Amino acid sequence: VHGGPDAPRAARGRARAERMSAREQLLGAVASLREQGPLRIDVLKHRTTPRESAVLILVGVLDDVAAESDGPAPDGPGADLDLLLIQRAATLRAHPGQVAFPGGRLDPEDGDPEDPDDVLQLPGGPVAAAYVRAALREAQEETGLDPSGIEILGALPKAPVPVSGHDVTPVVGWWTRPSAVDVVDHAESSLVFRVPVLDLVDPDRRHTAEVTREGANRPTLRHRSPAFRVPRQITDPVGGADEVVVWGFTGILLDRVLEAAGWARPWPKDDVRPAPLG
Repeated sequence: VHGGPDAPRAARGRARAERMSAREQLLGAVASLREQGPLRIDVLKHRTTPRESAVLILVGVLDDVAAESDGPAPDGPGADLDLLLIQRAATLRAHPGQVAFPGGRLDPEDGDPEDPDDVLQLPGGPVAAAYVRAALREAQEETGLDPSGIEILGALPKAPVPVSGHDVTPVVGWWTRPSAVDVVDHAESSLVFRVPVLDLVDPDRRHTAEVTREGANRPTLRHRSPAFRVPRQITDPVGGADEVVVWGFTGILLDRVLEAAGWARPWPKDDVRPAPLG
């Protein structure tokens, strides 16, 4: 028995409620992470004046590729909840082949982030409009998405990334209306993909990535970050046997967001593997 004539309507209502619940959980993550203050990824400090940049953390119930991992907990992410990521081109000088959130440096047309009169009042609190413009502009340039279908919930405190000389402001969005995405410039990106959140939090697909730096006149330095292994059948229509690994700054930021949203699951942090350097 599948119910009466109102069953499809009720199912749609439940789906809308689930989407709203996920949005509210994401909004709660914005509030929680803003309270925690700036995200530091290591002990390094900027040697010169950092350049301002912004990335877009875009979540929504859009992808037609359902999660492969087991079903969610009652209060966890739904199997159809996904996240937008890109893989940088292997030919780039900086961070080649690494997975990242779409984004980039602020341009003059984005405005002045220090202008007190150019501030957006968003559900997650006030945000300098320049960061939102930059995140949406860069995401559109890199993936071809339609910015008009995105609700910006808020922004997280800027994160200093001394290794690249940037201060990065993560802008968090909820994808209210689907739009097609793909690689726009193959010189910049090799992949654009949406990965189910349920697959990201699967403990069997998580580990700690480690980079070791040694020198004749300095001690060994180890940098570790949370890492997520994403199968090629999710990231690339052609598929393949290997995996795309999310690590580094993106892995740290993603780990914080998943934890703050209440979507994370315990994972083997003592499973340490070399980071996939480009």
